Amino acid sequence: LYDWAAVDLVPTDTAGSCQLLIRRNRTTGELAYYRCFSPRPVPLSVLVRVAGTRWRIEETFQAGKGLAGLDEHQVRRFTPWLRWVTLAMLAHAFLAVIRANEHRDRPAPDGLIALTCNEIQRLFALPAAAPIGQRDHRLRWSLWRRRHQARARDCHYRRREAAEHPQLRLEY
Repeated sequence: LYDWAAVDLVPTDTAGSCQLLIRRNRTTGELAYYRCFSPRPVPLSVLVRVAGTRWRIEETFQAGKGLAGLDEHQVRRFTPWLRWVTLAMLAHAFLAVIRANEHRDRPAPDGLIALTCNEIQRLFALPAAAPIGQRDHRLRWSLWRRRHQARARDCHYRRREAAEHPQLRLEY
């Protein structure tokens, strides 16, 4: 949870609205600053929404690096780089669409987290021609990992809730 404030800045030589957006973490007190520009003045809620969108974009690029090899190119010219980035982003979009369809069509049962792009990528990495015992082992391992992640998530939320409300007792 954060507290937000915006301060109008004196524009230099551009027409438009310049603002300093300040974010304060309610728990740690840590401050973060954003210099914002818009053609016309906008309310604080819009600035906060746009600042939050930035994190989603950065998370998508980070996921693209890990899942689809976005950062594993070794090219020196623009055209091969563009081809590599396009292919990597297409692979990431493919995983994201599969994940979205799985969440919509087959919600995760209690005690399991929903399939993630990482888990789908791991399952796709399993060759179709692998021996049946190996495929069964990987599927069981996937279920174990998703169950463990669900327990870890639940414990994290309980601990965080207990820290925010010390009058509650923490039991496992």
